[in-house]
Amino acid sequence: MGSTPNEPPRYEASQSTLSDTQPQPAEAPFSTLASRRHQMFPDLTDDEIARLARFGEHGHWQPGELLFHTGTTGPGMFVVLSGRVKVFQRDGLGRERLIAEHGRGSFLAEVGQLSGGPALVDGLALEPVVALLIPPERLRAAIVAEAELGERIVRALILRRVALIEKGAGGPILVGKHDDPTMLKLQGFLSRNGHPYSVLDERDESSMLGVIERFAARSEDLPLVICPDGSVLRHPTPPELATCLGLLPELDGERVYDVAVVGAGPAGLATAVYAASEGLSVIVLDARAPGGQAGASSRIENYLGFPTGISGQALAGRAFVQAQKFGAHVAIPVSARKLHCNEAPRRLETCSGDVRARTVVIASGAIYRQPAIAGLDRYTGRGVYYWASPVEAKLCKHENVVLVGGGNSAGQAIVYLSTHARHIDVLIRKSGFESTMSRYLIDRISSLPNVTVHPHCEVGALEEDEAGLAAIRLKAQCPSSGADRLEARHLFLFTGADPNTKWLHECGVALDMHGFVLTGADDASCSLATSVDGVYAIGDARAGSTKRVAAAVGEGAAVVAQIHQWLSAAPVQRAAVTPAAMAAMAGLNA
Repeated sequence: MGSTPNEPPRYEASQSTLSDTQPQPAEAPFSTLASRRHQMFPDLTDDEIARLARFGEHGHWQPGELLFHTGTTGPGMFVVLSGRVKVFQRDGLGRERLIAEHGRGSFLAEVGQLSGGPALVDGLALEPVVALLIPPERLRAAIVAEAELGERIVRALILRRVALIEKGAGGPILVGKHDDPTMLKLQGFLSRNGHPYSVLDERDESSMLGVIERFAARSEDLPLVICPDGSVLRHPTPPELATCLGLLPELDGERVYDVAVVGAGPAGLATAVYAASEGLSVIVLDARAPGGQAGASSRIENYLGFPTGISGQALAGRAFVQAQKFGAHVAIPVSARKLHCNEAPRRLETCSGDVRARTVVIASGAIYRQPAIAGLDRYTGRGVYYWASPVEAKLCKHENVVLVGGGNSAGQAIVYLSTHARHIDVLIRKSGFESTMSRYLIDRISSLPNVTVHPHCEVGALEEDEAGLAAIRLKAQCPSSGADRLEARHLFLFTGADPNTKWLHECGVALDMHGFVLTGADDASCSLATSVDGVYAIGDARAGSTKRVAAAVGEGAAVVAQIHQWLSAAPVQRAAVTPAAMAAMAGLNA
C-alpha cells in the first residue's frame, strides 16, 4: 500500500501549503483542554497495537506525502508504527496552524472518522512512515470488541473534535455581519452539528474587507463562506454549506434497512443506539442537527445521572457518537418529504433521495410555534429567536431582552441569558410558573436580580427601525407593572410547539385533531405502534407522550423491543448485521 486510495497531493515538509500565505506560528495546546492533553493524545503500548492489528492494514508513506487531506473523505484511523507525522490545520485562505506531531504509538483520527466523514486537518509524513490504517467500519468493530481500549480511543476522538471546535480549526470561514440572519443560521447549523468554523465580521473590519475585496464580493453576496478546499459560497443555505463540507450523505435507494428513524432528537437517537447495538441495520434522518428541541437547551439539570446538569447539545453529541459507534448510519441534514406506506419495504422520500426500510420510527418531534403577531416572519434572525444558544447570547450581551414563555425550555433560557443580558422581561399569560415549570427553575429565576416576570401579559405588536426589532408593544398594560411597551431589540419566543408530521399526511398514519400521531389502538402490548403495520411513533410527535427528555429516551429504547417482535414475525429475511454489532454480540456472549 503506497498511499491512501485517493492519492492526495504531496507537499514538501518545509514549505507552506500556499506560497502567497505565510503559515501561522505553532500555538500552545488548546487552552481549556490543556489539562486533558494526555487523554487527547495517548500513546498505545505494543500490546495494544497488536490487538488493533487484526482490524487494519499496514501502509507506507514517504516524506512529503499526505496520509489524509482536509476536505476529502477520511480513510479511517492511522496507528503510527514508525516515522513521524505532522498534523496541521489548513483553512480555505491557505493559513496553516500546527496541531501536533506524532510518532510510534500515536493514533491519528478524530470523531468524524467513526463514520468516514471528511478530514478536518492534514496529516503529513515528515519521514518514512509505516502505519496501520483501520477503516471506519473496522474501527467501530474494534471499539466495540476491545471495550477498555475502545473507551480510551473514543474519549480521545471526542476531545480532539472539541479542541478543533474551540479553535475553529479545520472548518469553513464565515465572512459577513455578525447579526445578519443568514450568518446566524449558518453559525447555528455548524454549532448544532459540532462542526468547527471561524468568523470574520465587522468587528475585525480590516480582515473582513480584505477577504471581500479578494473575492470581489458584493453586499448581496454576504455572508461568504470559504470552505476548507478554498471554494467560495455566496449567501449559501445550510444544505449548500453541508454539501461543500462533504456532510450531505449519499443515500443508497436500493439498500433495505431494518429500521429507518425520522428525527435525531433524544427519542430517535435512543432508538438508533439500542437497535444498532442489538444487531439491526439502522438509518437516522434529520433535517437540521442531532438533539431536536432538546439540543437547544442551555442546561438540563433534571436528567438522571447528571447532577450538575448537561447542555442539550452535549447530551445529543454523546448520543450521536454512541449511535455511530454501533454502526448506525446518521444522515444530516436530510429532511423526510413523504412516507409511502403502501409499499413493502416502506419507502421514504427525502431531499437527498429515497430510503427503504422494513420498519419506520416517527421521531420527528415538534416545530416551534409562532404566535399570531403581524409581520413576525420578517424579524426572524433580526431580533426574534426561538432558541437561546451561545450564538444568540453573544448578540444580546449587555442589552435588554424580552422572553415569552413559561415552560421548562423558557426557564432554562432565562437562566442562561441572564448571565449575558442587561435585563430580561419575561411575559407569561398565567399568574405564575407553578403549573408549567420545574420547581428548581422557578426558585432560580426568582433569585435573579436582572429578571422581571410580568404575569397576564402578551405581545401585541412589534416596532422596528433600520436595524430590525426596536421595541415590543403589549396587548394591554401588565397588571403587575403597568407597562404597555418594552424597549428591547431581542425577543425570544418559547410559546410551545406543533407536531412535525406534515410529511405523513398522504401515508394513512392516524393523527389526532392537532396532528400528533396516534399509537396503541389495536394492541396494548404494542403501545408505540401506529395505525400502519411496521410504523411506530415516539417522542414529542406521539399523541399523549410526556414532553421530557427522559421519557423520550425511554420510548426510544422501548420501541426497539416492539420492532424485534414485529421483525421476528415478518416473513422477509432481515438485513445483514453490521460488523460493529457482530463484535458487540460476540463481546456479550464471551
